[in-house]
Amino acid sequence: MKAIRNLIQIWLLCAAMLQAVTSGAQPVTKIAAGGYHSLFLKSDGSLWAMGLNSYGQLGDGTYNKTNRPEQIVASNVTAIAAGGVGTPPFNSQGHDSLFLKNDGSLWAMGGNLSGQLGDGTFNQTNRPEQIVASNITMIAAGATHSLFLKSDGSLWAMGGNNDGQLGDGTTNNMNRPEQIVASNVTAIAGGYAHSLFLKSDGSLWGMGPVAALGLGVAFNQISNQPAQIVASNVTAIAAGFDYSLFLKSDGSLWAMGDNSYGQLGDGTYNDPSHPEQIMASNVTAIAAGYDNFDDAHSLFLKSDGSLWAMGWNQVGQLGNGTFNQTNRPEQIVTSNVTAIAAGEMFSLFLKSDGSLWAMGRNEEGELGDGTYVITSPYGTNRPEQIVVNPSYNQIAAQFLGGTNMQLSFFGNAGANYALDRSTSLSPPNWIPQLTNPANSFGALVFTNTPDATTNNFWRIRSLP
Repeated sequence: MKAIRNLIQIWLLCAAMLQAVTSGAQPVTKIAAGGYHSLFLKSDGSLWAMGLNSYGQLGDGTYNKTNRPEQIVASNVTAIAAGGVGTPPFNSQGHDSLFLKNDGSLWAMGGNLSGQLGDGTFNQTNRPEQIVASNITMIAAGATHSLFLKSDGSLWAMGGNNDGQLGDGTTNNMNRPEQIVASNVTAIAGGYAHSLFLKSDGSLWGMGPVAALGLGVAFNQISNQPAQIVASNVTAIAAGFDYSLFLKSDGSLWAMGDNSYGQLGDGTYNDPSHPEQIMASNVTAIAAGYDNFDDAHSLFLKSDGSLWAMGWNQVGQLGNGTFNQTNRPEQIVTSNVTAIAAGEMFSLFLKSDGSLWAMGRNEEGELGDGTYVITSPYGTNRPEQIVVNPSYNQIAAQFLGGTNMQLSFFGNAGANYALDRSTSLSPPNWIPQLTNPANSFGALVFTNTPDATTNNFWRIRSLP
């Protein structure tokens, strides 16, 4: 799986025109993938964002999208959640972001048509606003609703409730947080139109369409109050488009709900009415994504740090080098993956060195690689490393005489990097040139002889 590390554009005409671009080894610690926008935290507690911003979901004070990570909050952020997109087609529902600070305060920005920000209005905002002052320990965002936990173990909810996903016994939207469960809640997950939570006894509960909860397949039947799904031993949960994933204490992976695109990974396209086991052991983390037309994909990690994926793959969100869906888990990266997030037709993951990687849809810049992919298939089908720290690495170009060009780069010591060349970026046709490892100091030098009669576009890729 090859990924763009940096891109330097050099025209070799009558005179040299040299440019340098910057890059970074990223101490990224947490990631969240939403409806065409992404959030991440760095080890200094700073919050960064990229992608669609039509409703202010990036929180930068504008409504302009960006294809590069931009810093939103400088420090003290401890948790993040990115909301999805509501009722199709692409519209004003959803599109929100939540984060916590180290004082336990909850902050929100973006779309608010269903009241998912919880600020007492239905007005969007492009700046972070404080929703709750203290004692918040966990957050989750669905398509048009939001969930959070307090330090006393109570579960609270706000936003869209057409399918009973708030669990308050009604189907009325709420623009203020309301308490749903008084105590003993330990984990939460928000899906397209349903919610999941765990209790301290390991039991799994949910509210919303019963098919997504694994409580049957009755069409349009909902549970607008919390219903128990599994009695014990559940350790992690993820909620997607009308389907759910969970882990048990033995490392087994279970799934239920919609399986139209093989997102459950059971080898079929059938919708199970109750939880079914997908993997018997060694699964450590899960993520469930969705499109707003029920297309969905799933990710999971194993204890060896390998990344696996299944489901819809129209824009390369599985990262397997194809655009073909699969109904069986497929290994994408063999090792060193530590965190995963599945968004609306794109995926993010972290590696043990703190680097951020992405694949899938990039029409709004949600991958943060400096490009917008606006022609079909609208994304990349291989993991690519995303540059998030412009002060760390630098590519420098210089002529050595004749037509020889030297590119110097500082990266991660011992890591392998590849040099590619293309004569155009509309579209690019990358031709591999060389592969070299960085030395013990992270220094890397490529020497090549380009064609002086054509444009030369160069990129250096890191090899996972």
